[in-house]
Amino acid sequence: MAEMARAYNRASFFGNATFPLPMHIGPHTLANNVFVAPMAGVTDRPFRQLCRSFGAGYAVSEMVTSRRDLWNSLKTSRRANHEGEPGPVAVQIAGTDAQMMADAAAYNIDRGAQIIDINMGCPAKKVCNKWAGSALMQDEPLAVAIAQAVVRACEPHGVPVTLKMRTGWSREHRNALVLARAFEDIGVRMLTVHGRTREQGYKGLAEYETIAAVKSAVRIPVVANGDVDSPEKARAVLAATGADAVMVGRAAQGQPWIFREIAHFLATGTQLAPPLVAEVQRALLEHLQDHYGLYGEFTGVRSARKHIGWYVRALPGGDAFRAEMNGIEDSGAQLSAVHRFFDALGARMDRLPVRAAGMAEEFAENEA
Repeated sequence: MAEMARAYNRASFFGNATFPLPMHIGPHTLANNVFVAPMAGVTDRPFRQLCRSFGAGYAVSEMVTSRRDLWNSLKTSRRANHEGEPGPVAVQIAGTDAQMMADAAAYNIDRGAQIIDINMGCPAKKVCNKWAGSALMQDEPLAVAIAQAVVRACEPHGVPVTLKMRTGWSREHRNALVLARAFEDIGVRMLTVHGRTREQGYKGLAEYETIAAVKSAVRIPVVANGDVDSPEKARAVLAATGADAVMVGRAAQGQPWIFREIAHFLATGTQLAPPLVAEVQRALLEHLQDHYGLYGEFTGVRSARKHIGWYVRALPGGDAFRAEMNGIEDSGAQLSAVHRFFDALGARMDRLPVRAAGMAEEFAENEA
């Protein structure tokens, strides 16, 4: 893409001038401008904490439904679990009715949310078929009414509202710019724009011209999202869009240290060495223990398989080990197998091999 080529040239020209900067959302100061994207089925509390420990400046929960009848369900209670999570605690809500969304915001504030994020970016059919997520971008009056209702519900509590959206519904219906201005006018405090339309899903390449146009049109912070899979790409996207921050989604799966790599590169213009095998082993084992604690033995072991698969997919023997994981149904055995795999890997190399950018596409999840 022409604008990305120009951005790479600008980023190279300015050397290490693009710093990871602290950011503010309302009263909250964020550590830096490298964020982890909310991803359904991925960014639960253990994964958010893992990414924060590896340098992510901000993390938002998986989307929580606005349907009151589901608030006490096991799935929703897990998604709304923030035990021990460092602030600010940000909860993403999804729905199609303005009053229900306002009620959902108030409900989550009562349970510890310090920032409310509105989901208008999820392209999943099961979400869009209910006219939630990015489907709301087809109905601009409804989208604005929902955002306004949520802002009004949050204002008495001093809780800022942010919003994540796509560039539009389709190539012919890119309306992020129009909506961005409206959202700013009613009090939304930060906008995240994924550089694809709902029609694209995760196919093709993200485009950044629309994000740049949004950034030029509003005064509130704008976050660029889509295909940020390396430190170099993060710097180029910031240069191409003028955005205040970047948000990393699928590229963080199995390599949560990407946040510190990006932050280091933005600050110095130099690459960090890949992590030590022993560090990755320790991080994964701790992540698994936390994961089992949230989900319990039966569900935890099964839902942990995808995380383990992401970690090992590019490593020697990774394919065979992933197949082995699918046959393990006990947390103790799963932990032991992970320990043995990384012990054997550590005997062959001190650090992980350099991973090629773009591998996240194979293991795409729903990014909200």
